[in-house]
Amino acid sequence: MVSKSYSNLLEMSCGDGVDFRQPFKSLPRVVTSPGIISDPDWDTRSDGDSVGSASSVERKIIVANFLPLNCTKDEAGQWSFSRDDDALLMQLRDGFSNETDVIYVGSLKVQVDPSEQDQVAQKLLRDYRCIPAFLPPDLQQQFYHGFCKQQLWPLFHYMLPICLDKGELFDRSLFQAYVRANKLFADKVMEAINTDDDHVWVHDYHLMLLPTFLRKRLHRIKLGFFLHSPFPSSEIYRSLPVRDEILKSLLNADLIGFQTFDYARHFLSCCSRLLGLHYESKRGYIGIDYFGRTVSLKILSVGVHVGRLESILKLPATVKKVQEIEQRYKGKMLMLGVDDMDIFKGISLKLLGLELLLDRNPKLRGNVVLVQIVNPARSTGKDVEEAITESVSVAERINLKYGSVDYKPVVLIDHRIPFYEKIAFYAASDCCIVNAVRDGMNLVPYEYTVCRQGNEEIDNARGSDTNCHHTSTLIVSEFVGCSPSLSGAFRVNPWSVDDVADALHHATDLTESEKRLRHEKHYRYVRSHSVAYWAHSFAQDLERACKDHYSRRCWAIGFGLNFRVIALSPGFRKLSLEHFASSYNKATRRAIFLDYDGTLVPQSSINKAPSDELITILNSLCDDPKNDVFIVSGRARSLLDEWFAPCQKLGIAAEHGYFVRWNKAAEWESSYPNHDFEWKHIAEPVMQVYTETTDGSSIEPKESALVWHYLDADHDFGSCQAKELLGHLERVLSNEPVVVKCGHYIVEVKPQGVSKGLVVDKVIHRLMNNGKTPDFVVCIGNDRSDEDMFKSIDNMTSSSAFPAVTEVFACSVGQKPSKAKYYVDDAGEVVRLLKNVAGISSHREAVSHGRVTFRDVMDYVE
Repeated sequence: MVSKSYSNLLEMSCGDGVDFRQPFKSLPRVVTSPGIISDPDWDTRSDGDSVGSASSVERKIIVANFLPLNCTKDEAGQWSFSRDDDALLMQLRDGFSNETDVIYVGSLKVQVDPSEQDQVAQKLLRDYRCIPAFLPPDLQQQFYHGFCKQQLWPLFHYMLPICLDKGELFDRSLFQAYVRANKLFADKVMEAINTDDDHVWVHDYHLMLLPTFLRKRLHRIKLGFFLHSPFPSSEIYRSLPVRDEILKSLLNADLIGFQTFDYARHFLSCCSRLLGLHYESKRGYIGIDYFGRTVSLKILSVGVHVGRLESILKLPATVKKVQEIEQRYKGKMLMLGVDDMDIFKGISLKLLGLELLLDRNPKLRGNVVLVQIVNPARSTGKDVEEAITESVSVAERINLKYGSVDYKPVVLIDHRIPFYEKIAFYAASDCCIVNAVRDGMNLVPYEYTVCRQGNEEIDNARGSDTNCHHTSTLIVSEFVGCSPSLSGAFRVNPWSVDDVADALHHATDLTESEKRLRHEKHYRYVRSHSVAYWAHSFAQDLERACKDHYSRRCWAIGFGLNFRVIALSPGFRKLSLEHFASSYNKATRRAIFLDYDGTLVPQSSINKAPSDELITILNSLCDDPKNDVFIVSGRARSLLDEWFAPCQKLGIAAEHGYFVRWNKAAEWESSYPNHDFEWKHIAEPVMQVYTETTDGSSIEPKESALVWHYLDADHDFGSCQAKELLGHLERVLSNEPVVVKCGHYIVEVKPQGVSKGLVVDKVIHRLMNNGKTPDFVVCIGNDRSDEDMFKSIDNMTSSSAFPAVTEVFACSVGQKPSKAKYYVDDAGEVVRLLKNVAGISSHREAVSHGRVTFRDVMDYVE
């Protein structure tokens, strides 16, 4: 059953006398109680139920699958709630200023009857600043235990369903539940947002579609996303049938955070391989160019709340428990493992490493104890049951083989214990081992390090000097997110039992001074990189990533999960066919410059030769005596000469303008007739080496240039090789009169000073010198080289030396950042545009011969 909470806003708000039909779109929205959106001009009262006000108080909206609350229901049926101070989401608020209003949006870990949901929601908002998303039980089951835990969680931890009995195949119905749940969360976030200054921070893989739903409703929303789990390599991620939808949704955020560079690198690789996106690093920040928006990436691992751990460590119950544990294992080296029970924590591999250690080192038998605390499993299934059975079986075998009446090498604590007791084990243990085969972060080593620092109470209970140096030893899997930050730990391959056993042996053999140095190094890092530091740093970067929101125009395109916002400069707009045709009709002299590939023919077209229709259109334009039409292309002149042989009056600029011909009867002119091409003997052998080592690449020799293509090569390897080739060519050609440039899957070497912009300058200046100054200029192109034309036209027409121009149409093919003022959607629209104005020229030609009247021409334009 769908939740009734906030289902009818008008009904809930009717007592306030608010007319929701009035279009007050420009005014900030204020949520005065869950689901009621009012305006501050209508009601200026403020009470404790208000989610926010129109004041300048900074607001952060934290969105996660579960709210950081503890929930219980007594025998009388009354709900009781309390803050979960150990929850990361509750602790991160320490990274914000005291004046910041923090709102939490998420679901509860318990089911609330629909009849109680409104009352519970208002209580949570009033007392805890929380807005609950009530998911029906069946939806919760399909969303969380289904798609999240059965499909996303294994995949993001590198587990593929190779066999039917080893994993769950993709289930479209579960994904649809994931979509519905994310929409529900989006509805609740919209209830919390008051102004465009509010920051929304979404957490983890449960809500990866939320950025799309929020961006669709608020184009300029300040939106951050942090992934706490690993992000798999592209080879793994590409197996997900809804891979593109999830990637595109994440890219609707302004800032995406990852625990480690490896996870960020995998995400970038997926964006590059699957979506063809490019990224670059500017001043230390990595950004992905996504339809005019720069999506920033943040790489910073989560920290722990040091103050919270230290306060629990001071509790009398904790101090007493530390004494009890140390007394129980006195004379023995105490090793500790704290893990959730799931298939990725490597508990059985850890136990096998201990077994091998005891087998190889008889003297350690009776002197080493591993206490393994197993937290309850967060999910269910055959894999979890098998992991539990296997761990218990290995522990029993080790105890039977090496244990005795008063000694057990493995102590398995597989029931829930109080948090203070876990803290006591941290403080009392000589070594902590985290052996997960894959884990997003894992804060156990950080918590252990803080607890090993101890305090005055514990030192006094031990009878040791309060100024004594503290020690700790860490063994960490190289596949967990915290591993890179713990340089003093023993890093192990958890799949290698020998590796784990060797690390355990090294841990037993460390000197006190070495333990102290390792501990001090880790403690300095953990204390300085706390959860507050992480939250503050993320909030700062989110603010920086959103600083250009109001300097760009936003266009929404795409349906469903393909929705995206295109950010363009304020003056960039779609070319109106009517305005273009009207201006064309009024002009007395016209200069028309057209790129070829991607402009007149689609970039994806296999047959690049012009169609008969295109030839006819170009001939119609060229036959108009008011027109000077030029194809400006990077292709070789021989090929362009062959393709456009039927166009007698068409001007052609080949090889980016190195060769220019005004019409078919004219001779080819060269910008540099006496240019020396000896540099080709240097550049071509270098390109040949990269061609031989990069499968799918090729060299295109031109009369004036050399081009290395890598469109058909492996995307990542081709890009890497292109960067290396660029640097190599720049070094060996540093004394030659050439430039080396990267383009769209190409590296090109061409003479200095050759560009499409210079062609435009040259043609227009000659027209002016011949008394044919154009009052209508159109330039259409689709890639980086065409930006030179747009820039040249802009500079020329803005100068006082060019007063006659009344209409300039610099037009980009596709909505993307450009120096052009207009855009059209694709090459097909360019052809339709030219066909329309070619018809105007044809009608005027008919008028001059008396075949039609001038009124017919005007009717055609209209």
